[in-house]
Amino acid sequence: MSVATTTRRALIALCAVFGLGAGLPAPAAAQAPAAAPQAQSSDTLQRILREGRLRIGVRADYRPWGFRNPAGEFEGMEIQMARDVARTLGVQPEFVPVVAANRMQFLAQGQIDLMIATMSDTAERRGVVGIVHPNYYSSGFNVIMPRSVNVREWEQLRGRQLCAIQGAWYNRPATERFGVEIVAFTGIAEVETALTQRRCLGWIYDDNLIAVMLADASGRWRDWHQPLQSQSDTPWGLAVRLADLNGSWGRFMSGMVANWHRSGQLLTWEREAGIAESPFLRRMHEAMRDHIRQ
Repeated sequence: MSVATTTRRALIALCAVFGLGAGLPAPAAAQAPAAAPQAQSSDTLQRILREGRLRIGVRADYRPWGFRNPAGEFEGMEIQMARDVARTLGVQPEFVPVVAANRMQFLAQGQIDLMIATMSDTAERRGVVGIVHPNYYSSGFNVIMPRSVNVREWEQLRGRQLCAIQGAWYNRPATERFGVEIVAFTGIAEVETALTQRRCLGWIYDDNLIAVMLADASGRWRDWHQPLQSQSDTPWGLAVRLADLNGSWGRFMSGMVANWHRSGQLLTWEREAGIAESPFLRRMHEAMRDHIRQ
């Protein structure tokens, strides 16, 4: 593929983000061979367009944000986001399952080009990967525990063991502020097994996801509750490699997120996923929506 064709394809993608490309034809499928794995970070966007594929790190065990359906296909709110990025670029999405313990490493090592994987935006993480702004979601942490456990204050958990996902950002503040003992597992299935075996008093987890669990129509979690006040509401960020953050790829993704907020698309995806409306998403949409075209 010529430089001119690659440049035109990038322009078509950028126009699509800002609603300027309605009259442009979709780019042709990529025919050039894949670029060398060690391509410089500054060329990431052009490489994606040249190869015709976008490698996205996503969760496969975090319903309803990212999970596999019975047919093994990826679904969820973050999967919708990832597909929209690929569709805007005119490339094929290639989903790479990640977990909290390896998602930043996969990105930093070049195994993926983009990470949309329920990651909270923290100062420490900004030193490892390029977290794109604006943020696209927000949540705090809480504990789901059996209804038989009579706990009303966080201080009552001091010295008690709580199951958690390895690498979750809230493990440290929960330990430092409330003195809980974290029993970490690599995935959700392992945590759920530990809970059924009563190896932990409860599960410290994302408060939005706990709400989804408790609302499960199957009644699976009917004997569980979330009696404590949520802590440390923290925005989520999708990420590119650190070297890409201020280049064309990072700026392109910043435009994608801004447009999702402006159009209300994130609110739509959230509703379709069965998630209660996030005050953060509503606030961002009201701040960024078109004040002329209602």
